[in-house]
Amino acid sequence: MSNSKQGAGDEYKSSLFKKKRLQKILSDHGVVSRREAERMILEGRVHVNGIQATLGQSAEFGIDDITIDGVTLAAGDEPVYIMLNKPRGYITTVNDEKGRKTVMSLIRDVDTRVYPIGRLDMNTEGLLLLTNDGDFANTIAHPSYEKRKTYEVKVRGDARKIVQLMRLPIKIDDYMIQAKEVSLSKITEDGGVIRITITEGRNRQIHKMCAVCGAKVQTLKRVSVGTLKLGSLKPGQWRYLTGEEVHSLWSKKALP
Repeated sequence: MSNSKQGAGDEYKSSLFKKKRLQKILSDHGVVSRREAERMILEGRVHVNGIQATLGQSAEFGIDDITIDGVTLAAGDEPVYIMLNKPRGYITTVNDEKGRKTVMSLIRDVDTRVYPIGRLDMNTEGLLLLTNDGDFANTIAHPSYEKRKTYEVKVRGDARKIVQLMRLPIKIDDYMIQAKEVSLSKITEDGGVIRITITEGRNRQIHKMCAVCGAKVQTLKRVSVGTLKLGSLKPGQWRYLTGEEVHSLWSKKALP
């Protein structure tokens, strides 16, 4: 496959076979994200050498027999990187105990097991990345890498005033947050469309920022992550990232 991360090759593949925590092993092999792996371990679904695993336990892939729901963990596939235009009404998890639609149903023809990077709320649309590469996922999702994520928000309220307030530091849930960029794209009859760029990804962050500034969110769409833009990809459609796009996203510096 032509898609590969910067510096990929023997060094990356050999890293799969070192002793490490189980949630990292599951993440590196494209099973689930680390957070969901932790939940699977707590639910008793993961075993090492026939013994139920515990959270924080380490193992060595290729030496220890690691099973998930009774199925042995197989060797990892080549790294896969996908961009999906997530429609409204889908949740960004691999499985859902409530039977709701997940984004995985939109990529059924992908022959490699991947998982979403981060989360978009059920009613949030737009750019969602999926991969089987745990290190890549961490680079995109972790705030320390400062990957810029831009959203288009259609709001109800005084759009010009909302933009002014959005540019200031905002206190949410006992922490301070400040958007990297805020601009007014369009004025509507009852509000406007605002573009907001952030580098964090806290739970319902945009909704909470809007609420503090007196705005009611009508629609919310993520249109870019780092250098990657959603472009003309239609809701529900996906595509593989190019090698150039992957390399660009691997940069550990925020955009200027």
